[in-house]
Amino acid sequence: MKAENSKVLIIALAANVGIAVAKFVAAGITGSSAMLTEGVHSLVDSTNQVLLMYGQKRAAKPADAAHPAGYGRELYFWSFVVALLVFALGAGVSVYEGIVHLVEPEPAVAPLIAYGVLAIAFLLEGGSTVAAFKEFDGARRGKSWWQALTSTKDATTVIVLLENGAAMVGILVAAIGLAMSQMTGDPRFDGIASILIGLLLGFVAIFLAREAKGLLIGEAADLELIAGIRRTIVRSGVMGIGEIMTIHNSPNQIVAAINVDFDNRLTASDVERMVDQMEKDVQAEFPSVYRLYVRPHEDAGSKFGSSRGLHQITTPTR
Repeated sequence: MKAENSKVLIIALAANVGIAVAKFVAAGITGSSAMLTEGVHSLVDSTNQVLLMYGQKRAAKPADAAHPAGYGRELYFWSFVVALLVFALGAGVSVYEGIVHLVEPEPAVAPLIAYGVLAIAFLLEGGSTVAAFKEFDGARRGKSWWQALTSTKDATTVIVLLENGAAMVGILVAAIGLAMSQMTGDPRFDGIASILIGLLLGFVAIFLAREAKGLLIGEAADLELIAGIRRTIVRSGVMGIGEIMTIHNSPNQIVAAINVDFDNRLTASDVERMVDQMEKDVQAEFPSVYRLYVRPHEDAGSKFGSSRGLHQITTPTR
């Protein structure tokens, strides 16, 4: 796992632990439902970051006899667990607390304490969000934000970014709910704010679960990387290149399998040397491709295969 990912998680964890404690203390003093909801939100975020750090550690384990492809996808499993926690604990508790406060409204006391805690929390969440933003923005490679969010394989940074973004919006909603309760004298606005925070967390949880599910099932590498692999293996003696199948085992671990039609005049030793060089060239150009399988295309009329179903190469580029 990249060191930057671990740094983002540590920053987010440190911020959320401090914020959670402050919010729970403020909720106990003020009696604010939205403040209690925000405390639960920060506690869930802290738990999620611990789970992601554990997932990173597990995913870094080397391959063994029981798991010959490695443990990389375990990070995606824990990302899915995080999404479930955000939905069940974050969204569920928030909506429940909001409904309770609507049914049995109680005015908040000492609102200045609540505002102070929310302001400090907003600043701390902002610092953590900036760190995640820089990490994510550096990997966008010209894509729009939505395209990057839906296509990235780096679940850790996306989770931290979306959780922190939702936390900042939640803080603003909690502050507005508290202010409306003060101005109107109706404490139900505090409960409404809690419900809105819960709905926001529910949306984030569904998005994260959807992305984690796709990664768990197995997603292909970006089209740019696949095209780059194709360009890298083109050389004299390669007559055609078939399907290039790729799959992410973790954000930085890709397995690729390629069907190649070699020149019939090549000997088996020639093909073996070419395959070895292809593997070296691809892994030098794309270090994330940690396993590459090259299969000579075979049929009855050729020692190494026909070009049926392959992309023909008429002019070798190297």
